[in-house]
Amino acid sequence: MRAVAGEPLMPTSHLQLGPPAALAGNSGTWQLTGVMSNVRYAEKAERAALASVQAPLGRAEATCAALIPLRKSEAWWALAQDERRALFEQQSHHTQTRLAYLPAVARQLYHSRDLGEPFDFLTWFEYAPADEARFEELLTRLRSTPEWQYVDREIDIRLVRC
Repeated sequence: MRAVAGEPLMPTSHLQLGPPAALAGNSGTWQLTGVMSNVRYAEKAERAALASVQAPLGRAEATCAALIPLRKSEAWWALAQDERRALFEQQSHHTQTRLAYLPAVARQLYHSRDLGEPFDFLTWFEYAPADEARFEELLTRLRSTPEWQYVDREIDIRLVRC
C-alpha cells in the first residue's frame, strides 16, 4: 500500500470485502464504503463499447487485485458537469484508455462522495499475474492525464487472492 497523493492509510495485513451489513462490528484498522451507481461521464456508445469487452470480476485466473481509493479536489467538483465530462473524455480520453486494457483488467467503480466518506471513489481492479505490466501501464497512462491534476488524495493498495 502506498499513498500516491495526499495522506496515507494506516498499514494493514489484509482486506475483508463485502456489503456494509456483512462487515458490521468489524474492528479493522479502517473501513471504506462505496456504492455502485449510475455511470456519470460515459455516453451511450462508450458504455456499450465497455460492456462488450469488460471481463467479469471473480475470474479464476485474475488472482491479482488493486483497490484504489481517490478523492478529487474541490476545484473538480466546482466545475459544471459538461466541464468535468470534457476533462474526463475529450482531454483525458479516459474511456478510450480503459478500452485498450480490456478484457485483461476488470474494473468496478464505487461512489463514496455522497456518503460522506474520506474518498470520492473506490476503484477495484482484478487481473491475472501475466497482465500486471499492462495494469501498471494503464495506471501510468491515466495518472498522466489532465483529469489527474484534480486528484488530491490517492492510495494504491495491491492484493493477491488467498
